[in-house]
Amino acid sequence: MTNPEQIDLWRSSPSEHQRLEFKEAKKGFDNRRLFKYCVALANEGGGQLILGIADAPPRPVVGTSAFKNPIEMAEILFQALGFRVDIEEVYHPAGRVVVFHIPSRPRGTAYHLEGAYLMRAGEQLVPMSEDQLRRIFAEGEPNWLEEPSIHGIDAQRVIDLLDTQSFFELIKLPYPTERTGVIERFIQERLIDREGDLYSIRRLCALLLAKRLEDFAELARKAPRVVVYSGNSKLETKLDQVGAKGYAVGFQGLIRFIMNQLPQNEVIVDALRKEVKLVPEITIRELVANALIHQDLMMSGVSVMIEVYSNRIEISNPGEPVVPVERFIDGYQSRNERLANLMRRMGICEEKSSGIDKVINAAEVFQLPAPYFNAGHQRTIAILYGPKNFDDMDRDDRIRACYQHCALKWVMSERMTNQSLRERFRLPERKSAIISQIISATIESGSIKQDEAVGLSRKFARYLPFWA
Repeated sequence: MTNPEQIDLWRSSPSEHQRLEFKEAKKGFDNRRLFKYCVALANEGGGQLILGIADAPPRPVVGTSAFKNPIEMAEILFQALGFRVDIEEVYHPAGRVVVFHIPSRPRGTAYHLEGAYLMRAGEQLVPMSEDQLRRIFAEGEPNWLEEPSIHGIDAQRVIDLLDTQSFFELIKLPYPTERTGVIERFIQERLIDREGDLYSIRRLCALLLAKRLEDFAELARKAPRVVVYSGNSKLETKLDQVGAKGYAVGFQGLIRFIMNQLPQNEVIVDALRKEVKLVPEITIRELVANALIHQDLMMSGVSVMIEVYSNRIEISNPGEPVVPVERFIDGYQSRNERLANLMRRMGICEEKSSGIDKVINAAEVFQLPAPYFNAGHQRTIAILYGPKNFDDMDRDDRIRACYQHCALKWVMSERMTNQSLRERFRLPERKSAIISQIISATIESGSIKQDEAVGLSRKFARYLPFWA
C-alpha cells in the first residue's frame, strides 16, 4: 500500500523517467488520455502514473479531484484496455493523490489502443515504429546473436577463425599458455559452445572477434563500409572499402582508416597556421561505436555506413533508434545489450549514455556546428559537420546547437544561460542580443523552456531542455 512517505520519495526523483509520470490534474483527467498513458507505460515496462502532483520541480502536491471512485475506474480501464491497472487514493498532508500502478506488457507482446501501439516521447504519446514492434514481438524467439554461426569444428579451427590473442589483450588478461585455457575462457564467456568433442562459434563471437568476417557467410554483409566522395555530393566516389575483421578486433584499424580519409582544414592557432582533420577523432570513434552497437542486426543486406564528404561525415546504421533522437543526450537503451556490454569491457565504447555527450561536447570545444541526428526510413543517421563560422550558420544550425548545449548542461547538472550559450559560440558580450534571439527561437520550436525555479526574469534566466 502506498503511503505519503512513498509519494514524497517519488517526488524527490531528479526527473520523470521510464517508470514514473506525474500529472497535476487538479480538477480531473480525461479518460481517453488516461487510456493512452496506461498503454504507453505498460509498453515501456510498467510504472506509476501519479495525479495531483505538479510535473515541474520541486513537484508540490496540489491535490486532485479526479476519479472519485477508483474501483469503478479500474473496471472501466480493464474493459477498455484488456489488462488490470490497480488504482490507489493516497491522502497526503498537502492533498489527495491518485496513483495508477501500471503493469508491464508480457514478454513478446505490445499493448495497443484501437490499433495504436503507443510509447512516450518527451511530453508526447506517439506510435511505436515498425522496428521497435518487430523487436518486441521477437522477444520470445531465440536471440539471433546467441545462436551458432559455425557448428562442428575442433579447437584448432576455433583458434584459426578467431583473433583470440586480441580478445585477451582487449579485456586485459594474460593469454593462456595452453590452447585449452583459451577454449575454456571462451566457453565461460558464452562466446563458443561445446558440442561433444567439437565446438560451435556463436554469431556474437564471430561478429566481434573474426579474423575475417567473410569466413562467416551470414555475417559478411554486416561488415562496416567506408565510402569517400570527391565533393559535397554522391556524384563522384573516390573510395569504397568494406571492413574485413570483427568489430572489436578491427575497431582501432577502422577508426585510423576513416581518419586518414578525412579532409584537412587549415586553422590559426597562436598566430600559426596548422592543418587539422575535418572533425576530431573522438567524435568519429563514439559515433561509429554507437552505430555498430545499436544497429538492427535482423535486417539483411544492409550494414553500418561511414560516408565521407568534403564538408561533413555521415555515419548511419540499419534500424530506427530505440530512443527518440532528441533524447540521445540523456537516454540509453541498447538494442543489442550483450554486444554493447562486451564492447564496453573491451574498451571500444564508453559507459552507458556518455558517448553522445562526448560528441556534443567535442563539437562545442572545437567550435563545430552541432551534430545532426535523424531517424530515417529503417535507418539512423548521425551527421558531423566541418568547421563553419557563426555568421554562416543558418537558423536550424543555431537552434540545434542551442538545444544540444542546453541538454548537455542539464546532464552535467548545470543550466544553460545566455552567457553559457554565447561562450559556446565564442561570441563577445556585445552579441548577447543575438543569443537572446536564438534562445527565443529555440523556445518557440518547443526544444527548450525557461527554468521557472529561478523566476521569469530575463536577466537571470536559466533554461532547461523540454523534457527536463
